[in-house]
Amino acid sequence: MTALGARHAGISRRRWLLASLGIPLFRARAAETLQVSFDGDNLHVAAPGLHFLTGKPLERLRDADTVDFLSQLTLYSDEYVTVFRRTPERIIVSYDLWEEKFAVSIPGAAARSTSHLGAAQAENWVIEGLAVSALGMDPNRQFWLKFELKTANHRDLSRLMGEKGISLGGLLDWMTRRGPDDLYWTRDAGPWRLVDLPRIRTTRNG
Repeated sequence: MTALGARHAGISRRRWLLASLGIPLFRARAAETLQVSFDGDNLHVAAPGLHFLTGKPLERLRDADTVDFLSQLTLYSDEYVTVFRRTPERIIVSYDLWEEKFAVSIPGAAARSTSHLGAAQAENWVIEGLAVSALGMDPNRQFWLKFELKTANHRDLSRLMGEKGISLGGLLDWMTRRGPDDLYWTRDAGPWRLVDLPRIRTTRNG
């Protein structure tokens, strides 16, 4: 083989290696986006690769502490600039040391709760139970979604929670701040159109 041929072979092998390494990376990034479905009124999401009952939150739960999270699901009428609608939620998680199972409650007007779940089951129950109304949106118009989740301490809750629930203005400002002990997760999706989404029937238990 000539020096030029050897060089081309080396480049080809290098490109093949980089391409093969890029395949799982691409799949991992694709798995981090939100999955979106529509029930005719509300948009629902799923994020199978998102795990928040790990690390410090899990340590606190195993120390018999209760962990609070605040989330918001935001619907944009353009690429993450103009908010069409936003839905906040408070999520309360506890852990049964004897059974090694999680209990989750989401207070509010449509309060719901569940228990005796593994970590992945609890995470999926939380995210798949979130929804944001799409009423009034043109079915043929593109939209974007963003999901955010952040741990909240007692001081945060006292400042953000009121008689009517979570302060939207306060939550928006709080979500953008990052303290040394703050844990924050986010996923997004788009562009989508309502006419292209799979339709689901809402039959939630718990």
